[in-house]
Amino acid sequence: MSYQVLARKWRPQQFDDVIGQPAVTRTLANAIKSGRIAQSFVFAGPRGVGKTTTARILARALNCEKGPTAEPCGACDACREITEGRDIDVMEMDAATHTQIDNVREVIIQGLSIMPVRNRYKVFIIDEVHQLSNHSFNALLKSIEEPPPHVVFMMATTELSKIPETVLSRSQVFEFKTISSRQIADQLRRIADAERISVDDSALLLVARAAEGSMRDAQSAFDQVIAFAGQKVSVDDVATVLGLVGRDLVLDIVTAVADETPAAAFELSGRAVELGYDLRSVVRELSRVVRDLLVLSVDPSRIDDPEIASESERDRLKALVARFSREDLLRAFDVLAKAEVDIRAATQPRYHLEMALLRWIHMRKLVPLTELLGGVQSAPSSGPARPAAPPAAAAAAATKPTETFTRKAAPVIPPVERRAPPSSSPKPEARSPERAVPEPKAQGPEPTSVVGTGAAARDAFLIEIRKTKMMFYNTVVAQAQKIEFGPDRVTFSFLPAHRILREQVEQNRGWLEQTAAAIAGKKMPVVAAQADGVAEPLAAAPAGASAQPTPPDLKTTAMGDSAVQAMLDVFPVEIENVEEIE
Repeated sequence: MSYQVLARKWRPQQFDDVIGQPAVTRTLANAIKSGRIAQSFVFAGPRGVGKTTTARILARALNCEKGPTAEPCGACDACREITEGRDIDVMEMDAATHTQIDNVREVIIQGLSIMPVRNRYKVFIIDEVHQLSNHSFNALLKSIEEPPPHVVFMMATTELSKIPETVLSRSQVFEFKTISSRQIADQLRRIADAERISVDDSALLLVARAAEGSMRDAQSAFDQVIAFAGQKVSVDDVATVLGLVGRDLVLDIVTAVADETPAAAFELSGRAVELGYDLRSVVRELSRVVRDLLVLSVDPSRIDDPEIASESERDRLKALVARFSREDLLRAFDVLAKAEVDIRAATQPRYHLEMALLRWIHMRKLVPLTELLGGVQSAPSSGPARPAAPPAAAAAAATKPTETFTRKAAPVIPPVERRAPPSSSPKPEARSPERAVPEPKAQGPEPTSVVGTGAAARDAFLIEIRKTKMMFYNTVVAQAQKIEFGPDRVTFSFLPAHRILREQVEQNRGWLEQTAAAIAGKKMPVVAAQADGVAEPLAAAPAGASAQPTPPDLKTTAMGDSAVQAMLDVFPVEIENVEEIE
């Protein structure tokens, strides 16, 4: 007897044998038991999920000698002949071949009035029914709506949207779903055990993933792998035969991105080219890993899901999840999706893959805009402990007078229009000479040293804030009207309009007090107070001048504003023009 491929040898013979379609099979079985059999069925869904197979099982169930029954015997003449495709009362027509109306009239319409030769029902199975012409559909309408009582139509299609609504409204429509990788892998395990094939679960899962929800595709691919490897199949055999990208290489690439090592990313891209992989497949597998990492970041319990990771991959995925934020993964998915499109039409696909990986590495350095503007960053969770100052030195510091520095209150200004400078390097003269909070000295005392004067303690305090949280220093600390490093507390004073800045100091009070205590050698509370300063009025007009006040130079006013200067510290731009919005 000639060899029979696995997809045909292991085709389901009962409703219970159909994998992954419980809603369809249960409905059909109950309909047969209750005698509620429709005159027309439409089975729609992706390829290889059991549409035509279910139609044949339904035909056997209706015509079995023990039926109609939901469990056809498989031994009677009707069951065997329908299974082998040679039953005279069950006619299968390929709509892709018999597209024209003449074929429909000859094969279907002219035989409707003829009673079945032996069976209970005459069944017409039309495969790929969406390929029929419009005239053919119109010719079928009356027959589908009011067929003879002994006729049942079963139509299978992969494109439900191409079937006219007039046909769908006259039929019961069953939509088949793709089959999960786990269910496909389990079925392949049963086949391998029955065929006495030695194969790892990871290899079966790789075949199942490559099938993308199609049981028939998985069985055909497994048949091909067995032909290559023989009775013992490994993961490498599956990857070699099916041209799949090894999972280890993909995880190595993701690790290189997490390490932010562009050299490794280039080297791994070259390895993928040397192994002969389709780089679009590499990008698709990278997208799959990014998706798996995002799923695990949302629900860590799914680490045991075989669709996410095999047993040998779980430790690596756990480690990688901790190194990426959800924002990183979402941006990475967009980058990879665009790279796949670019690679499809590229003459040098390797370049696009390398640039996509570099772009992914660069995007990991991005800081959320809300954090950038608000200066909100988490305090360091760990670090070297700073020794406390000796009591004598702390007492000496307490006897010194309180050191303060103040700044003029900036006038309220209209919105400004900022444009990026022609070059990337900011101009130093964009900084106002009237900055109230000066830059801390480059050579200041380290926080681990005991500071004996208020001014030195204040400078060391500011240096430590700027070194630890640059954004917080620029957007909050630099806006204070007065900073006092006294003998018993540190006070930040802000204008009444800067309530948000006072709240930022309150939110970061914990680590500010730790920093101040390490410098002063004792507990130093931090207080955010409201200053009494107000915006200074414009200078009076000289004698003899017009009674109307001269409008100020908007650009000069803008450059003197503390908020504008803080933004210039963060964003290297040059203000070219300022306009007042009425």
